[in-house]
Amino acid sequence: MALKIEKIREDKKNNKIVLLLKGISDVYANTIRRLIIEEVPTLAVEDLEIKDNNSALYDEMLALRLGLIPIKTDLKSYNLKANCKCGGEGCAQCELKISLKSSKKGYVYAGEAQSSDPNCTFVQEEMLVVKLLSKQKIQVNMTAVLGQGKDHAKWSPGWAFYKHEPVVKLGKVKNPELIAKKSTDGVFVLKDKKLELVEDKVYDSLLLDYYTELDEGVVVDYTDNIIFTLESWGQLKNKEILIKSTEMLLEKIESLEKQISNSPD
Repeated sequence: MALKIEKIREDKKNNKIVLLLKGISDVYANTIRRLIIEEVPTLAVEDLEIKDNNSALYDEMLALRLGLIPIKTDLKSYNLKANCKCGGEGCAQCELKISLKSSKKGYVYAGEAQSSDPNCTFVQEEMLVVKLLSKQKIQVNMTAVLGQGKDHAKWSPGWAFYKHEPVVKLGKVKNPELIAKKSTDGVFVLKDKKLELVEDKVYDSLLLDYYTELDEGVVVDYTDNIIFTLESWGQLKNKEILIKSTEMLLEKIESLEKQISNSPD
C-alpha cells in the first residue's frame, strides 16, 4: 500500500496539526517522531554576558529563563556550528546576537529584546522574563546557536506522538447513562435516553479502552492506520518540521547505503 497522508485537523493558533497516515508502519512513524524531537535543529540562547542584574532573580535563574524561550528559526540562514565554514569559531551564519536591556519599573517581556536578525526573534513576545522594582535594572547580551533536542530540550522544535486509528462501535449498551456520565472527553452523549457517538471527538480521546471496560456494548478496534500529532513550540512551522525530519531521514538512509556499498565483502 502506498503512503497516503490526510490532514484531520490543524489548529494554527496553537501550532498543532493532526494527520492520518496510511500505508506506513510503527517503525517509520516512530523514526519521524524521534527525528522531530531529537534532531530537527532550532535556535536557542547558549551563551550570555550579564553586564548588569540587580533584580530579584539570580544570574543563573535569569540565564535559564532566557535559554528556554523559543526563538523563531530560519534554517536557510544558519548552520550548526559543527557544519559551519568558520569551523565553529562563531560567525553570522552560525550565531545570532540578542540583547535585552531595561531599567524601568515593572515587568520585562521577551518582546523587548533586540535581535541582530529581524527574522529570528523570541516567539512569545509577551513571555515574562523578570519583574523590576524601582532602581533595578538588567542588561544582557546573548548568543543563540542552532542545536538539537538530543543535546538539550531547549532546542527541540515541538512535541510529536502517534497512535493507531480507533474505530468505535456501539452495540447493546446496558447502562448508557453511566457511559455518558463518565465521558468527560465528549465522545459519548445521551440523547432521548440513547447513547450516541460523537465522531469528531474519537481521535482525541484517551479513554476509549476505559469505556469498553465499563460496558461490553462499547467495542473499540484499531486499524493499521496511524494518527500522528505534532505541536510546534513556534520556532518552526509544523510543515517545516515535517519536511526537515523527512530530509534528515533520507540523508541517513543515503549515508547508510554508501557505507554498505563501500564496505569490504
